[in-house]
Amino acid sequence: MNGRMSGRTTRDRDRAAKPGEGIRRAIATAAAVMIGGGSSVLACPVCFGAEETSIIDGAKLGVAVMLAITLAVQGGFVGFFLYLRRRAKRIADIELDAEWSELQGSSRTP
Repeated sequence: MNGRMSGRTTRDRDRAAKPGEGIRRAIATAAAVMIGGGSSVLACPVCFGAEETSIIDGAKLGVAVMLAITLAVQGGFVGFFLYLRRRAKRIADIELDAEWSELQGSSRTP
């Protein structure tokens, strides 16, 4: 069969047998770009070396608005879960009081 099994070569099987190789390659590539590119890798072409212009102010405001929206949504989730916790505790207290009253009432009757 000329070294082929079901359409795959030996090299393909060896490559598939190494899990995590793609992740290591991506990390190595990112490290090489960061080291070789310097600080220009971290900035967009508009912001790199630019003066304080309205574009940069707009970008900063956009980031602030997105952060505010994200924090507001997360705050809503926290508030909702706190509401559910208080409600569950209140219902549990009501059920406990009802059960206690039932037990107290049955112990008084002979």
